[in-house]
Amino acid sequence: MARIVLPDPSLVVLVGAAGAGKSTLAARLFAADEIVSSDALRALISGDEGDQRVSGVAFRILHRTVGRRLARWQLTVVDATNTEPTVRRPLVARARAAGIPVTAIVLDIDPATVRGQNKGRSRVVDDHVIERHLNAVRRTVDADVLAREGFDQIVVVRTPDDALALTLDRRPTLRPG
Repeated sequence: MARIVLPDPSLVVLVGAAGAGKSTLAARLFAADEIVSSDALRALISGDEGDQRVSGVAFRILHRTVGRRLARWQLTVVDATNTEPTVRRPLVARARAAGIPVTAIVLDIDPATVRGQNKGRSRVVDDHVIERHLNAVRRTVDADVLAREGFDQIVVVRTPDDALALTLDRRPTLRPG
């Protein structure tokens, strides 16, 4: 069983293809009020978590919410694909500005498993989108990109069983000053 020692507060950025199991993992390891989900925000705005037309608004709200939570020194989990550096960098910058450590949990799950899990979801994501996500995760993991982006801790989960076995050991962090 893998145990993550997680400073509390932290910013936890989930990284993985649609269908990889990010939301399931987040719901198991974190309280609902600690999770900021792009899907949930799209559903709030349009009534449909898959409505990509409202993604711009959803992500503006996500970033504003993350910023507010970090300013209050609250553990915050970003549940979105986060497969590209351009979406992760602003999150890392917000955490740095707040003096809060950043952890990436990468779901680097076998592509066939991700495709199968995607087909079993209530909202199935198009195959070409899944492939784009999987390729971005592969590049990110293979090139050790997250360390260069400034993540303090990087946890790579390779199988759904590994995700189920993952546990947290939260360590309270004192606020400086």
